[in-house]
Amino acid sequence: MTELKQDTWVVVAGSDKVLFLRNLTDHENPYLEVVGKEQQDNPPDREQGANRPGRKADTGVGQRSAMEDTDWHELAKERFAADLSDMLYQKAHAGDFDRLVLVAAPQVLGNLRGSLHKEVTDRVVAELPLNLTNHPVDEIERLVKRELDAA
Repeated sequence: MTELKQDTWVVVAGSDKVLFLRNLTDHENPYLEVVGKEQQDNPPDREQGANRPGRKADTGVGQRSAMEDTDWHELAKERFAADLSDMLYQKAHAGDFDRLVLVAAPQVLGNLRGSLHKEVTDRVVAELPLNLTNHPVDEIERLVKRELDAA
């Protein structure tokens, strides 16, 4: 069982926002303090694309097919995971945390896991595939403790 010891950081990440929390107490009665938050402006894809998808000549006479357009919204989500990875590296390198619990939706966790620096992964004590970005801090405390107890 992984415990939420004092000074353990809990990072609650979504595809466009992150909450940095630090446990001020112990595992039995966690009290998470907000030490930082970031949010990326990521409007829907229809608002980010400048033009209609391109078209290309098809094999038939006078036929044309639409080409797949870039999904700017999805691309921004993947970039946010890379940006978060850089933030965590800088904070780890500065000695801001020794223990880290990552809490994120499964897809975000997967994107994040692939870009984390070894200095950060060495400090990760647990990964929880939960989407808690819109939950209040007291509920995050309760849910993280419950998941760690079950692990």
